[in-house]
Amino acid sequence: MFGIFKKNPLKKLKDEYEAKLKDAMEAQRSGDIFNYSQLSKEADIIHKKIKLIESETDDNN
Repeated sequence: MFGIFKKNPLKKLKDEYEAKLKDAMEAQRSGDIFNYSQLSKEADIIHKKIKLIESETDDNN
């Protein structure tokens, strides 16, 4: 009954991932390659978390 109030962690991670990629792209365009590299690395870590959650969800079904 109260499942409708539960936050979806997968959606939150996907939003974070998209934001990191956007920030990384903007850093690259402005010539800040170090910041681009850091943001890309953070985005990759988030992407791995997303894949892990998706695989766990697939295993449960």
